[in-house]
Formats: sequence, structure tokens, C-alpha cells
Amino acid sequence: MEDHLFSISFESDNISYKGWINPSDKLNEAGTPVSFHVLLNEVSFGYLSFKNCQWTINEERPGKLVKLIGREIEKHYQL
Repeated sequence: MEDHLFSISFESDNISYKGWINPSDKLNEAGTPVSFHVLLNEVSFGYLSFKNCQWTINEERPGKLVKLIGREIEKHYQL
């Protein structure tokens, strides 16, 4: 499972963020994972998923960061 991990890094509001994404093994109709466990700046950020045309998370997190992480996932999968 660890071979699916990929790194992310981005900046928002003059703060640098680094972390990794661990995609689920379960895939949707398009063949991409249905959810992604995110570790950001060495802290578990939560599980992101794409529902109803938007990125959602199972934790209380800033919407701006959720969108930015979603974009990193989209870049990785070239969506």
C-alpha cells in the first residue's frame, strides 16, 4: 500500500506546507481512489474525498487548505 503514497508541497498565506497523500485502494468508476488520507506538516489532516463536484474532509479543517490539497491530488492524477 505504501507504494501508492505521494508527496505534496504548496504555500498559502506565506506558510509552507509539506506532506504526503495515501490514496485508498477502493476506486471509483473513473479508476481513481475514492478517498485520500492526508498528512500535512507532520499532522494528520484527515481523509479527503471528492463528492458532488467538491473536495470534502472528515475533520474540521480550513476550507482553503482542503481546496489546495484537492488541487494537489488533481495534479497528481492529472484530472
